[in-house]
Formats: sequence, structure tokens, C-alpha cells
Amino acid sequence: MDKQIEETSPDPKGMNQHELPTAKKPPRGGLITMPFIIANEALERVASYGLLPNMILYLIGDYKLGVAKGTNILFFWSALTNFMPLFGAFLSDSYLGRFRTIGFGSIASFTGMVLLWLTAVIPQSKPPPCNQSTTDTCKSASTAQLAILFSSFVLMSIGAGGIRACSLAFGADQLDKRGDPKNERVLESFFNWYYASASFSVLIALTGIVYIQDHMGWKVGFGVPAMLMFFSGLLFFLASRFYIKQKASKSLFTGLAQVLVASYKNRRLALPPRHSDGGWYHHMRGSSLVVPSNKLRFLNKACIIRNPEEDISEEGLASDPWSLCTTEQVEELKALIKVMPIWSTGAIMSISVSQNSFPVLQANSMDRHLTSSFKIPAGSFGMFATITLTTWIPLYDRVILPLASKITGKQVRLGVKQRMGIGIFLSCISMAVSAIVENIRRKKAISQGFYNNPHGVVDMTAFWLVPQYCLIGLAEAFNAIGQTEFYYTEFPKSMSSVAAALFGVGMGAASLLASVIVSTVDGLTKRGGKESWVSSNINKGHYENYYWILAIMGFLNLLYYFVCSWAYGPCVEEESSKLREGKGLEEELIM
Repeated sequence: MDKQIEETSPDPKGMNQHELPTAKKPPRGGLITMPFIIANEALERVASYGLLPNMILYLIGDYKLGVAKGTNILFFWSALTNFMPLFGAFLSDSYLGRFRTIGFGSIASFTGMVLLWLTAVIPQSKPPPCNQSTTDTCKSASTAQLAILFSSFVLMSIGAGGIRACSLAFGADQLDKRGDPKNERVLESFFNWYYASASFSVLIALTGIVYIQDHMGWKVGFGVPAMLMFFSGLLFFLASRFYIKQKASKSLFTGLAQVLVASYKNRRLALPPRHSDGGWYHHMRGSSLVVPSNKLRFLNKACIIRNPEEDISEEGLASDPWSLCTTEQVEELKALIKVMPIWSTGAIMSISVSQNSFPVLQANSMDRHLTSSFKIPAGSFGMFATITLTTWIPLYDRVILPLASKITGKQVRLGVKQRMGIGIFLSCISMAVSAIVENIRRKKAISQGFYNNPHGVVDMTAFWLVPQYCLIGLAEAFNAIGQTEFYYTEFPKSMSSVAAALFGVGMGAASLLASVIVSTVDGLTKRGGKESWVSSNINKGHYENYYWILAIMGFLNLLYYFVCSWAYGPCVEEESSKLREGKGLEEELIM
């Protein structure tokens, strides 16, 4: 009977038409949407990551920019790309929703890549080639030409911010069925496929796209990523009717801002006694957190109730959320502030990881032949870091830890703070190795007569660069994954989006810091007419000294991390471990 009622619809004129069933709506969400969502971000990553490695060669060769200026431009681009997901998350949560944000991001990325491709296709969009027959200096790029180039970078960063901020959460929305006992396993499978596709995409970008650019030129090399981005957006929109599209709601970032504003507005209020009950503070109904913690107590003023009748509505909500917040909001902001010192150590470490331009120039001046007929592109050597990272994770999880546990007779596991520290140490070693290898390469280049020829190929295999890339990959495996796990375990569940974004923000901050370091080194070392350490002529410069500066900074950062880790105190993971050990001892004593 119920089925019959569902399949009938009333006639607009009042007549029942039992013979005409209404069209069934397609099922929403589920596994059918996964290939479209995963393909969207995977193709976007292939397209965008494939443009970065060789971009320094494009800026130097076609736009006549120096190494320092070109590197700084790429650092700024990388910083913007890493910061934009924060804006994308805010826009998605507060206004557009995830579907529209990803769609807008796909269109923006495609537009940016088409604009970059046009710079390679249209001769007037960049400076003319240098005249080799005269001694005149090459004509530099005009403001309009640089504006077109920078516009393409900005559009691609906006697009990446829209896609990367929402893709994972949007996929989880399609599968998150709380009543289904198999829900957790389905979500785990999706996350595994998501991260596997992300890693595979980076490998394809560092090999296939870079190879195309090296052997077919910039027109094809920039055209292929634009085509991939077109298919990325097309696939995403094709499944539009199958998606679960949740509406935008209040953003967590807005809630954090409200705490700051409310605590400032209430700055003249006196704080209640330390052991006062929850009647002084506003909290959500049914919440166990009725009293805020005593750390950073000045923020507690944001949730103090001055007049219950005026401050709180009949529904139990704050009449003005910018003047009165909940204890939950206050504690969320405190958790964020508390992790900032440790976050800053990860950002400083990421300076070493973000060194893409200089290794490409080094590889370009070395023998890159794998066989007599095949030569690895200079921009593809970054794949060794990705391969190391993706190989180490299952090896560590499935082989090393079980073997160590078997040998010791008890469960062996490195704590999250230990892993972050190991990652910082490995990043120091990678920069020291980079400096040693560059010192050897430069001496060979000078001895072989290439002092004035930055394009000369030194009789030294580029595989000397592999150890430093492998160390960077290991540093990321320990520190980057450790950071992400640390944020997820330390933050309340409501802050999962912030936990996911913090590492990317750290990478963005690292790119800005790296730009400052390059500019400072360039400005100080070329005083008095001297050759800059980061000269456009790699053989006249002293890139090894630049690497030593990064290695020393890394070592100081390691000491700073020890202090921050000690000041932070035990994390949630350590407290849980102590609790389990205590229970184990109690059980042994009882027995």
C-alpha cells in the first residue's frame, strides 16, 4: 500500500492519475561517486604538480629571469597554493558548500593552465629570444607579460584551494552512513584509495609530464596539463546528479574569530574563581565541558555570562555570538594556540623540503643518462623523494614495527613527537648532504672548464643527487605524517578540518620564509660587485654555502623543537599509553 502511494501523484487539477507513476530519483551518494571525485583531484594533482619542477627553467630561459628572482616567484606561488585551501574551506563551510567550491576550483585551475599554455603559444606574451650574434643583453619581460604569467599562477592556486580543501570531505559525505555497521570500513577504504591516488598522481607528474616538457617543448608540455585539468572538471560535473550536496553552515574559522572578538569585548570583566561551577559560563546543552580550562584564562572571558536573560535566548543559544561564545569554542581556540610552537618547527623544516629549483639546476648540469639512449629529465629527480616516502610507510608499518615487537617481546611504536623530531633531524642531514654533493660538482665543473658556462654538462652522474632526495622523502615520512597525526589526536573532533589544513599552511609559511632567505643571501653576497652565492651561473655561485645555511638552521630548529616538545608536555597519545601501562600493572598485581 505504501509503495502504491509513493508511485502515485495528484493531478494539478485535482484528478488522481494512478496510471502515471512519477520518475524515480537516482540514488544519492555511495561508491558510484568515488571514481569521479578521486579522478577529479588526481588529475588536478598530475596537472599542477607536473608544472612545478621545470618551471624554474621556463622562467630563466623564456622570461629571462635570474635564478634568485625566479626561485622567489616559485616560492610565492607555492605559498599561495598552500594557503588557499584555508580560504577554500572557509568559503565552502560558510557560503558555497563543497560541491560548488570544487566546481569553481576546477574551472579556475583549468583557466589558469590555459593562460599558462597561451604564454608558450603566443610569442608576444613573453620576451623575444636573445640575439646570439650581438653582445647586447637579453630583453627582459614587460609588466604586461609578467601580469599574464602571474595571473595564470594565481588562478591555479585558487583552483587548488577549492579542490584540495573539499575533495576528501566531499568524498566522505557520499559514504558517511552512520547507521550502517560497515560504514567505518568503507570510509577507510576510500581514504586509502584517496591517498594512494594522490601519491601515484605526483609520481606521474614528476615523470610523465616533466618528460613531455623536456622532449616536446613547452607548448605540448603545458597543453597536456590543461587537457588533464579539463577532463578533471568534466568527470566531476558528469556525476553531479548522483552527489549528496550538503548545504553550507557556520564555519569553524568563524567560531574561532568570535572567541577572539568576544574575549576582547569582555576584557574588563573579572574572571570567576578558579574552582567555580559551570553556572558562570555558557556551554552547549548536554555538553560535559561546562567549565573552561585554566590555561590561557584571558580567553575564558569570551564565555562568561553577564546577564542570562539578555545574553541567552530561549533555545539556549547566545543572543550575540560575537559577544558570548561557548566553552567548546574557547577550548578549540586554546588547542590551536597550544600547538603553534610545535607547528612552527614543522614549518621551518619544510624550508628544506621546498627546495625544488636549485636541485633542478644542479641535475641539469650533470650527466642524467640512465642508459646510453635514455636521459632522466632534470625535474624528475624529485620522484626519488616520493618513491622513498611511499615505500617507507608500508615497510615501517608492516615489517619494521612487527619485527621489532617480536624481538623485544612487547609492542614497539615510536611516539608521534619522536617521529616529528626524527624528521627534523633527517632534514638537517639532507641539507648537509646537498652541500657536500654541490661542492664536489662545482669543483669538477671548474676543473673541466665550465666556470663561465652554466649550461655545460659536468662529467658526473646526477645520481649523486638521489641520497639527498631519499633523505627528504624519509624526513617527510616521519615529520609530515607525524604532524598530521599529532593535530588530529590533540584537537577536538570538531577541528578535523583545521587539523587537515595546518600542515599545508606550514608548507605555505615555509615557502615565504625560503623566499626571504634566498633574497637575503642574494642581497648580502653580491655586495661590492661580487658574484652572488645563488647566481644564475651555477658554477660561479656557491649553492653549497646556501645549503650549509639551511643545514645550520635545521640544526637550530631541532634544538628549538626539543624545547617546544618539553614545554608542550605529554600529548594525548602519551597519556593514553601511560594509562594502559598503569592498568596492565594493576592487573599483574591482582593476579
